[in-house]
Amino acid sequence: MTDPVALAHRLVDIPSVSGAESDAAQFVALHLTDLGYRVDVFEALPGRPNVLATTDRPPWVVLSTHLDTVPPHIPAREDDGFLHGRGACDAKGIIAAQIAAAERLRAEGVAEIGLLFVVDAEMGSAGARAANAHPRARECRWLIDGEPTDNKLAAGSKGSLRLTLRTAGVTAHSAYPEQGRSAIDALLDVLADVRRAAWPTDAFFGDTTVNIGVIAGGTRPNVVAGEARADLQIRLVTDAAPVKRLLEQAVGRRAQIEYLTAVNPLRLATVPGFETCVVRFTTDVPNLTGWGKPLLIGPGSILLAHTDHERIALAELRAGTDAYVRLAHTLLREKAAGWPMRSRRMRPRRATRSARFSRRAMPPMPRDCSPATTWPSTFPSRARCSPTSRRAPRRRCRSWRGPPGGRPRKRRSDRSWRSGTRRSCTGRTSRSA
Repeated sequence: MTDPVALAHRLVDIPSVSGAESDAAQFVALHLTDLGYRVDVFEALPGRPNVLATTDRPPWVVLSTHLDTVPPHIPAREDDGFLHGRGACDAKGIIAAQIAAAERLRAEGVAEIGLLFVVDAEMGSAGARAANAHPRARECRWLIDGEPTDNKLAAGSKGSLRLTLRTAGVTAHSAYPEQGRSAIDALLDVLADVRRAAWPTDAFFGDTTVNIGVIAGGTRPNVVAGEARADLQIRLVTDAAPVKRLLEQAVGRRAQIEYLTAVNPLRLATVPGFETCVVRFTTDVPNLTGWGKPLLIGPGSILLAHTDHERIALAELRAGTDAYVRLAHTLLREKAAGWPMRSRRMRPRRATRSARFSRRAMPPMPRDCSPATTWPSTFPSRARCSPTSRRAPRRRCRSWRGPPGGRPRKRRSDRSWRSGTRRSCTGRTSRSA
């Protein structure tokens, strides 16, 4: 049986900063192959592979998380009941917990399980978008995505808007700044107005927050900066459109806005018996819509992710394995109750005679019905109608023989039909031209 702590330690020691996940992907793929899974390694981007592991049964429940981490790489170490290192809780420890949970499920006779590990989650979710096009996605009923939620089921997650602001200036000697225009000064003024803007709030998701993550510009301290930029990430509690409008009002024409990614906030499924929470971060779930109904849960605290002191408690890591096993069992019981293991392909019932001749199946009565107006060619055997027929639009002409393919009615045997007169819906006769 897989030990999640030992496996997490080995994974944390493998550097996998976004853009360089291939070594970690190869290690995971070989490990899963040794465990007897059918492993599919497919590239999301050149040199950046995703890993999908399944059994010989359809993967009704798929455990998923990401292979990449933020920089810099921090090697693994254990002390005082904690595993330290980059990715310990986001998300190398989660990978280990999910693999250990899948092994326990298989040992208990559950084969309808899969594992999906993707790249680029910390940047643009290219790995998730590539995985969403995988042909086995349609077999999945539930996707359990792993992120550090303290082993609580997330009832919702905020959205994200990533963008770059760029300003342009005029270079000059710094001793004569009046001869130029600083792009950095212009950028600082724009950022100050962005920070003062009144952003939307939501009762469920909370407040919109703005983080200025990167500022860069200029070339040397003795040169007035000719260009500058700032990378921002806005955590959304509404759709991206109103936030973009507020941002563009705050920036005006002073800077160029380059939108990179936009993900709206998402409400998620929950299961009775699990504690819930609302998380402020964004996940790969919005880009994995083809993998069934999503759930979000994982060991570790998001407050320790992306920090120099990232760590996870060993007890919490093992509890995460237990939570995945319990959640998978709950979902599969629902599957057994809601979707039979084998279901006959139901043939459409043959319509009864009364249904075939019902008024619902008839074409609509023409509004301008006159002796010179004919019915649609679909019913060539219909007689023409008189103007009085518009008073009873649902009545059928007595001479109608029924729809094509149906049992024809007996035509009224009267000499007026053969003599060139036609009987209307009201019983009156009219001579055809």
